[in-house]
Amino acid sequence: MNLIFFLGIVSLFADITYEGARSIIGQYLFVLGSSSLFVGFIAGFGEFIGYFLRILFGYLADKTKNYWLFMIIGYSLNVLSVPFLAFTNNYLIAGILILLERLGKAIRTPSRDTIISFIGSKHGYGISFGIHEFLDQIGALSGPLLIFLILSLSKNNYKLSFLILIIPAIFCLIFLLWTKIKFSNINEVEIRRKRYESFKSSKKFWIYTIAIGFVSFGFVDFALISYHYKRINLFEPSIIVILYSIAMITDAITSIILGKLFDKFGIKVIIISVILTTFSGPLLFLFNEKVLSFLAIILWGIGIGSQESIMRAYISNIIKKEERATAFGIFNSIYGFSWFIGSLIIGYLYSISLIYMVILSFSFQIFGLLILVKFIL
Repeated sequence: MNLIFFLGIVSLFADITYEGARSIIGQYLFVLGSSSLFVGFIAGFGEFIGYFLRILFGYLADKTKNYWLFMIIGYSLNVLSVPFLAFTNNYLIAGILILLERLGKAIRTPSRDTIISFIGSKHGYGISFGIHEFLDQIGALSGPLLIFLILSLSKNNYKLSFLILIIPAIFCLIFLLWTKIKFSNINEVEIRRKRYESFKSSKKFWIYTIAIGFVSFGFVDFALISYHYKRINLFEPSIIVILYSIAMITDAITSIILGKLFDKFGIKVIIISVILTTFSGPLLFLFNEKVLSFLAIILWGIGIGSQESIMRAYISNIIKKEERATAFGIFNSIYGFSWFIGSLIIGYLYSISLIYMVILSFSFQIFGLLILVKFIL
């Protein structure tokens, strides 16, 4: 499990960088003069790039087996795009930098997930992805807290906040290179315990991927959540960052719990997490009440924890090693495309009617849930 720990440290510093930035992106775009539609577009298209292009980089990783190269290139672009947000006063340029950060994630994630899956064959896929996600989310928590501190001390200086994030970005790359040197031959360690399937002929894989696509369509990005709270002035900017931190704490804790439960109970755990997550939208946008907002953020964090751990673990549990990076890429591409279209429509409906927006979000998640119950459970 040493590799899982060190990859977790790499992700920890990466998340301090880009999750710290993401905690104020919605506010920053608002300050730069962006509309809610543009926020929804950037959030959705960014996730689309971050997920859809994984099919390409997953395929290339499987063909070349050079997982570490894709990780180094991806992490570099992922974390080094963030500090440049400090140097723009144009929301269009800020949007481009956000998209570049997501591109970096697309390049490195299939290779990283594949390496984790090799270790997971020995220790359990759920717990392996869960431990990595736990460390990952320590960074995702620390980043927004760092930004909260900077905003509080600098009277909401967004540019200074982005600039300081170059420090964890550099640590991320240093730890990545060290881990690569120490564990360069890790792709040979997988233990064969069962007969795995080809993604091409696996009905479970395709049905599961489509179902999760419907769930992601209805999942609201935090950029729009923070935009909403900034617009209605329910919370101060620094408190919005704290809300994001609460979501990341929830993500970190639940990823370990869900990982252990997944290794024991399988797909049922994913279904339960989706059920809980569907209620976050109505609570976030229909009730301008602080207590309910905190509850909604916890449910939203459970959704993120599930997406980043056990939803990926299920792919490792059914697809053979030689095609796993490609399978991760396909799964995440459909996931990202759905999130992009969903975020764009949700962002548009936000400007028209919060009720219509919430109904759409809730309905698509429930439909995905029904597919899982009918065909996978």
